[in-house]
Amino acid sequence: MSIEIRKLSHIYNEGTTFASVALDAIDLTIQEYCMTAIIGETGSGKSTLVQHLNALLLPSKGEIQINDRIIKADEKPKQLKALRKKVGLVFQFPEYQLFEMTVYKDVAFGPTNLGLSAEQIHENVVAALNIVGIDETFYEKSPFELSGGQKRRVAIAGVLAMNPEVLILDEPTAGLDPKGRDEILAAIHKLHEERGITVILVSHSMEDVARLVDRIIVMHKGKVAVTGTPREIFSHPMELEQMGLAAPQVSYVFAKLKEKGYDVPTDIYTVEEARDALLKLVKQVKA
Repeated sequence: MSIEIRKLSHIYNEGTTFASVALDAIDLTIQEYCMTAIIGETGSGKSTLVQHLNALLLPSKGEIQINDRIIKADEKPKQLKALRKKVGLVFQFPEYQLFEMTVYKDVAFGPTNLGLSAEQIHENVVAALNIVGIDETFYEKSPFELSGGQKRRVAIAGVLAMNPEVLILDEPTAGLDPKGRDEILAAIHKLHEERGITVILVSHSMEDVARLVDRIIVMHKGKVAVTGTPREIFSHPMELEQMGLAAPQVSYVFAKLKEKGYDVPTDIYTVEEARDALLKLVKQVKA
């Protein structure tokens, strides 16, 4: 599902003395079947942008085209139901939206409201829970008995059960301990690999972004500052710092090594790459 954004602006409290421009004439293409990260400091417009992608917010100006559907400021809510089936949005701390008595019922809520048959609902629920790593031993448990990471995975499964073509996750690892964070990231990676759907990830964690995504969109003061691959974006840590961001920590380690005269690459951004480069450096030093 292709997404084209053209001259998109959003103004909160428009026409009042409290008017605030959150998005300012954005032009952007989000590639189909790609895992894309949106990063930026607090207040840069990330969350406002993603809420436009399934029309929770409507443009003040400009438009968004999702396949052949064009969304403008004058859309009527009833006209947007079909779009929201295709574009699933998982908010930050989605576990606060869990409300059913069992895990199974909670995940089944969305597909039930779509009017699917009982057989199709069951198929969707089981498939979604399998992807996020929740097996049948959890089906009849209360979601409120689960760990933080498990709750987050159940909440994501509730969106997946509606078979969206695009999945948007706003800070999916926020507030989780390291184990819970790793569980969520593994589930997201598995989802992208097995279903091949477009995934859009909003995150403050540069390490998570470096490990997962194919493309990065950097937001700054309501505009798209730059887009590119992780290697392209993280090769310029000073520019990121000027926008209130940072590269992954290993990028700074290799920048310091380069400053001290060691023959190391400066576009390292994952722990795995860092390991290989350091092993190579050690061999060179010993030789």
